[in-house]
Amino acid sequence: MNLIKLAFRNFFRMKFKLFIALFIGSISILKAQYNNPQYKIIDVEHYKLTLEVNDSTNVINANINVNLQFKQAANEFYLDLVERDSVSGKGMKVDSIYQNNVEVNFKQLNNKLIIYPKHNFPNLTYTYKIKYKGEPKDGLVISKNLHGDRTFFGDNWPNRAKNWFPCVDHPSDKATVEYIIKAPNHYQAIANGFMVEETNISEKRKQYYFKTEVPLPTKVMVVGIAKFAIQNIGEVQNVPVSTWVYPQTKENGFHDFEIAKSVLDFFIEKIGEYPYQKLANVQSKTRFGGMENAGNIFYFEESVTGKQEHEDLIAHEIVHQWFGNSATEIDWSHLWLSEGFATYLTDLYMLEKHGDEVFKTRLRKEKSKVLSFYKQSKTPVVDGKTKDFMKLLNANSYQKGAWVLHMLRDKIGNELFWQGIKEYYNTYKFKNASTKDFKQVMEQVSGKSLELFFNQWLFNVGHPILKTDFIYFRKKLRLTVEQLQEKPFEFPLEIALYYKDGSSEIKTIEVQNKSYAYEIEAKGDVKYIELDPNTKLLFEEEK
Repeated sequence: MNLIKLAFRNFFRMKFKLFIALFIGSISILKAQYNNPQYKIIDVEHYKLTLEVNDSTNVINANINVNLQFKQAANEFYLDLVERDSVSGKGMKVDSIYQNNVEVNFKQLNNKLIIYPKHNFPNLTYTYKIKYKGEPKDGLVISKNLHGDRTFFGDNWPNRAKNWFPCVDHPSDKATVEYIIKAPNHYQAIANGFMVEETNISEKRKQYYFKTEVPLPTKVMVVGIAKFAIQNIGEVQNVPVSTWVYPQTKENGFHDFEIAKSVLDFFIEKIGEYPYQKLANVQSKTRFGGMENAGNIFYFEESVTGKQEHEDLIAHEIVHQWFGNSATEIDWSHLWLSEGFATYLTDLYMLEKHGDEVFKTRLRKEKSKVLSFYKQSKTPVVDGKTKDFMKLLNANSYQKGAWVLHMLRDKIGNELFWQGIKEYYNTYKFKNASTKDFKQVMEQVSGKSLELFFNQWLFNVGHPILKTDFIYFRKKLRLTVEQLQEKPFEFPLEIALYYKDGSSEIKTIEVQNKSYAYEIEAKGDVKYIELDPNTKLLFEEEK
């Protein structure tokens, strides 16, 4: 009878877990539907972009084949594309669209390319060939580099790809991509994927052909066209690694980026197989310090110094190849799954490479940025209200996200933490995930409920603000801990007791209440105490 009861109990427990998993998954899908209106209608499978650039004008001539499936019958659908405006003259003008070789009607309105298909049936693949031209307003940056040489660099994050090619410009719609790049022959070209072809098509022009094997979000689909010095620096676990820098300072650039091999090897060992066909580190005109474009990372121009000053930046962008590019946040509000991961896994790389003091110094600096940002903006890490996505590039997404992972690692242990990171990646590689998806994986791996942990640190605003006081009497320390913020947090707090004889020890208390008095055994006269001596908790201390 007891065995029967146990069997039924286990059966219903499994059913309940399945229900929860499906429920959480449906929330992620609904979130994507809300922020990507085309989610219900189309699914882009592949882009094939032919792009022609020149030195006489900033106008690009292009055509793109977009392979997509309809999820339901539709009289119209749209792709994101910034149209030409009459004031600046910048933007894209579409000349024609063909659906499987049949011309179809379209219009450009409010930076959308609205297409009226001739017919469509769900779950069949249709190819739309779109011919267009124009001067990009943004996204494809056409300018001069710091040496005065003309360059063309894709710089799409968060949703600026639509400035130079028609697409579903949202991280939840991934697709494979091919590029055929036609340019004057004094340039070299780099793009996502493997270079299939390099051809002299005339005395003055070259053609480059790149192709990816795995789907990418549009935020990391880019090309780079410039005068480069290129160094192939070998392979790391069968991944070719190369450096692309401006020729004027090639020796410095080659030296700066040679450390990428050891960084890549570290993360392959820790996370798993590298997701792309190559790793190219590229000096560029990106507006960011680094932009983690899939398989070819673009770094800011001044990153080349010859002093290897940006090891942590290189590590940060390489981490993104797994988290952000391959396992991608379902929506921008979950950006910490990209930036928080890259920040903290870089911290762990620096711990391995440079030791504990460097690691803790980085954590303290990150903590300071979180506390400063909180004084300016009281928003949660998972922020669905901010619609200017550039403003999500903040201390919540980066440094607080990193601290959440740091505290999670302390909570479940280093071994289970890395096991969970690997499992999360393997589950969502080449897919999309939400914060709750990540939580579910870490719960399965650790065997612990993490609902409260994730809610208080990621979905609620703020952090613990602690005021403490103590008295010592007869080997007893009476410690009062008061949380001054509006909502109390629950967390372990390490207390270092420093004795008058010069010795010390660490005690741990579980803080759960708004205010509470703890009685702690002490081995002698306590001179003073220190909260969180090992840098394990994100908090603010009120003096």
